[in-house]
Amino acid sequence: MTPTNGPGCIQLAGRTVQLAWLREHSTQAAPLFARARAEVGHARCLCRRPALRLVIRCTRAGRYHVAGWPGEGEQHDPTCPFHKLGPGLSGRDRYSTQAIRETDHGVSIRLATPLTSTLAQPATHDAAPEETGDDAGSRRSVGLLGLLHWLWEQARLNVSHPQTGRLTWRTCHARLRQQLRETTINGHGMDEALYVVPPFTHAAADANTAALDAFRARLGRHGTTERRALILGQIKEVAPTPHGVAYRLAHQRTPLYARSALHARAIRSYRHAFGKTAAGHGATRVALFVVERSPKGHLIAVDLAAMLTTAAYIPADSSYEVVMADALAACRRAFIKPLRYDTADAVLPDFVLTDMTPAAYVEVYGIHGREAYDRRKTEKREFYQRQGGQLIEWDVAQPLPALTRSGQHGSRPNA
Repeated sequence: MTPTNGPGCIQLAGRTVQLAWLREHSTQAAPLFARARAEVGHARCLCRRPALRLVIRCTRAGRYHVAGWPGEGEQHDPTCPFHKLGPGLSGRDRYSTQAIRETDHGVSIRLATPLTSTLAQPATHDAAPEETGDDAGSRRSVGLLGLLHWLWEQARLNVSHPQTGRLTWRTCHARLRQQLRETTINGHGMDEALYVVPPFTHAAADANTAALDAFRARLGRHGTTERRALILGQIKEVAPTPHGVAYRLAHQRTPLYARSALHARAIRSYRHAFGKTAAGHGATRVALFVVERSPKGHLIAVDLAAMLTTAAYIPADSSYEVVMADALAACRRAFIKPLRYDTADAVLPDFVLTDMTPAAYVEVYGIHGREAYDRRKTEKREFYQRQGGQLIEWDVAQPLPALTRSGQHGSRPNA
């Protein structure tokens, strides 16, 4: 452990440590956490001067961790693990504290999809949220897409920075697993309710198989309770079966089976993720599944939410956004992809450039002649004018604009 000042460095009770070390040695660091909580009341992030406050949380199992101070995420350095976009730049703003509640013990999420039911009640299969529709007021529960976006945002997997390098599934898995340990969902520990497909290696193959078997054993009937759970992974292939489809996931041999009606609904709801155009740009798709165990032990998907991403797992709402995200990365720009969660009508920029002060906004225009789309374009331009940030626009019928910063040397993306 060689702590220094800067992003990723934390001060606890006068001692400076690396955040990565704290996460790997939370039990060893428990006395340090307890002392800081009792004497100071919070930890400090050293990404800025003066240092910024961090919340110290302790799960009911006695595991300590730190989290960003509410309302101060925008003040952190863009490379800091606790940096967040300001108000109005995330779909999370639409939720009430009933949906996502942060306490001294961690984060509690109320998922709209039930994961348990009594055998005296008929099981319900909640519909996947559509990509269009209006939401009024604060949402009191989180849908599957909202949960997927929350996980991605909390793990900073919607962030690209030249200093942190290209994301891999190993990075995604590690960061997501960290969030699960600090979260409950519908009253249950998320690390038991949600299985994130681990990266495959020959050395870990047997351990991964055992972990999936243990996860599967928790599903199905247990006494008077019927249990379902969640699986998060990258869809590698959708193969037809006699009764529907099989979702084959990267890094996992065991497929997830689903009826044709579910897959047809998923294509309608998440058309960009399942479209053929994005594959030509090297894009991939990540999905969050609600699964049951069949009488023969198969994993059956009964609901899902899917998200289009670049090959580096940066989310995108269309194949054109995949092109823009890759172009920004090629120009070594630091940027964040705002996520809308379950809110279809949220007015959010396509990307926010965080290597400028104030931050700049990027918009990709891929539709022409549609009144609702043009109205939203006008709303966005008015929002950016109020924010005072630079706006970079790309009409996909035209070549890509210049994306490098003034005075920055780098490759210009191909049109």
